[in-house]
Amino acid sequence: MTLLDGKKTSEDIKNEITAQVSAMKSRGEKVPHLAAVIVGNDGASLTYVGSKVKACERVGFESTMVRLPSTTSETELLKKIKELNQDDNIDGFIVQLPLPDQIDTQKVLMAIDPTKDVDGFHPENFGKMALDMTTFIPATPFGILELLERYNVETKGKHTVVIGRSHIVGRPMSILMGRKGFPGNSTVTLTHSYTKNIAQITTQADIIITALGVPNYLKAEMVKDGAVVIDVGITRVADENNEKGYVITGDVDFENVSKKVSHITPVPGGVGPMTIAMLLKNTLLAREQRRNQ
Repeated sequence: MTLLDGKKTSEDIKNEITAQVSAMKSRGEKVPHLAAVIVGNDGASLTYVGSKVKACERVGFESTMVRLPSTTSETELLKKIKELNQDDNIDGFIVQLPLPDQIDTQKVLMAIDPTKDVDGFHPENFGKMALDMTTFIPATPFGILELLERYNVETKGKHTVVIGRSHIVGRPMSILMGRKGFPGNSTVTLTHSYTKNIAQITTQADIIITALGVPNYLKAEMVKDGAVVIDVGITRVADENNEKGYVITGDVDFENVSKKVSHITPVPGGVGPMTIAMLLKNTLLAREQRRNQ
């Protein structure tokens, strides 16, 4: 069994980006600048945005964190997005989700300039991705592709089963795994909460990508020998034996599933670190595109 080590791979990617940024600096070019907008005080979101800012420092990017109170109106947030769209110093920016109830998330995502949408959530970028055009791929699916590529996991002609149809992971993953090229060229089944006999489908899969958010959902009897398992799930499960009072658990019953498979991602340390690395990669791409304009 090969562990698809997202921690190590993400460090490799950051080292590669650091070298590219150093080369940009030595040529006297502007370095990439990523901004992150966060509304409110959600603990998990603050931690996540904080780690993105740290990652920017690590590779030599400039970064800006825009913190707005939880009482921010939709109009105020849209005004801030317009400012960021028009700021030539900023190459890419993200709006951290979830947003407070008074704000329409779809409206906010639509307002972001597609050329600065390094999260890859704007319909224009999603459409380009679906049509195999060069664009920003959402960071988590992009990270999964990168893991499959760097570990040379064969995807051509394989049966990939995606569990979960979110716009952030499941749906883009189902499109990307079916595209021409590597990783891709696989036959994709997209499953969700209304899928009947899901275990019957997963036992036929060569590759399973699960993004449900249900701890230990995928059991050993649902997986065939030698399959590849990518676990995107990340849930805090209460555990009084742990000093933090919880453990981070994926969608996969790792202990038992890992005994049957050829490749598997751990949680934590699998897909999570890759997401931030690919956000940096998208920001570098945004900088290069702006330079070439």
